[in-house]
Amino acid sequence: MSRPEPLSVSALTARIKDLLEEQVGEVSVAGEISNFRRQASGHCYFTLKDEGSQIPCALFKGSAARLGLQPADGVKVVAHGEVSVYEPRGAYQLIVRGLEPLGKGDLHQRFEELKRKLQAEGLFAEERKRPLPEFVERIGIVTSPTGAAVRDVVHVLQRRCPRIALTVFGVKVQGDGAAEEVAEAIRRLGEMDFDLLMVVRGGGSLEDLWSFNEEIVARAVVSCPIPVISGVGHETDFTICDFVADLRAPTPSAAAEMASRPDAEWGEEIVGLQERLKSGVADLFEEKKRRLAELGSSYVFREPRRMVELSAQRVDELGIQLQRALGNAWRHRKQMAVALLQRWMALRPERNVAELALRLKGATDRLRALGPEETLRRGYTLVQSPDGKLIRAVESARKQGDLVVRFSDGKLPVVVRKA
Repeated sequence: MSRPEPLSVSALTARIKDLLEEQVGEVSVAGEISNFRRQASGHCYFTLKDEGSQIPCALFKGSAARLGLQPADGVKVVAHGEVSVYEPRGAYQLIVRGLEPLGKGDLHQRFEELKRKLQAEGLFAEERKRPLPEFVERIGIVTSPTGAAVRDVVHVLQRRCPRIALTVFGVKVQGDGAAEEVAEAIRRLGEMDFDLLMVVRGGGSLEDLWSFNEEIVARAVVSCPIPVISGVGHETDFTICDFVADLRAPTPSAAAEMASRPDAEWGEEIVGLQERLKSGVADLFEEKKRRLAELGSSYVFREPRRMVELSAQRVDELGIQLQRALGNAWRHRKQMAVALLQRWMALRPERNVAELALRLKGATDRLRALGPEETLRRGYTLVQSPDGKLIRAVESARKQGDLVVRFSDGKLPVVVRKA
């Protein structure tokens, strides 16, 4: 049996490389980072291992710059990339394009599922959310009592508005039981006499912030009877607590600023209101003084009794004039009625009808003599347009062109010649 043609090491390595890239291609591999090193070029190299095996990994500069986490020894991750062969050593490796913490995919799925569920219930709707009170005197804060977040919030509030009374309800903000503690704190503070409630925590990974993505916390925020500001994580972090809160702040410090208006601004507004009040009172006082002076110089104000007596006398005169006018009107109408009755009694009905008929015939004859037909019989004519409109002037006849001349016994069409 003949043996195959021998290959060079490079040719064999290239064939293995082609087979691996073609047959395996893109993969996602879970494991723990070890032997991590970053070169001056910006490229990173490490080993991804589990209990039974390991694989060399190369993370080039461009992909490393886009990572959302910091690779380090001992970190458990899911690496996304392609299997390839490093030909100078003849060793296969994983070219890493992306990294995420192990288990993050499951958390993301749970996050999206809960987000869709609560959104479908309308808990994210803006119309459900309440405005913050304009004047705040008491604030309850749910946070870790030892974290940087509580120090930042207290510092901002004391600097801007030191008169506000603060109550910090210390809770666990990550780990087992943290979500239950946060929800219970929200419930208890909601039963107290606070104007506003703040739920705050510093930044962290998805796992670190997960307590604020639990449904029990979201339900507690929605059920809280007072407005809630959520200031969890950094600007790029979003939690379910942010979506259901009445207001979302990008950081704990920003939440403190949103919750308080500086006392200096209140002082300026009060001074402005005082000036407006003083100006309004002064203007009103001057107007009343002017009106009083006018009344003091009037006849009515100087001699009110005399004015009342003159008015009473005028009323009496008007009453007498009214009675006289009514009496005259009654007598006049009575006299007219008597005269009409006497005139009617003096006439005979037959004679009255005959005279009316004769007068009606005479009026009819006069109207007929003045009508257009009798006028035409006396030798006159009417000039009209073809549509029957009467032409009264020479200029109108020239513009018309075609005319109709009406005689007593008919009509004649006429064409106007241009002069």
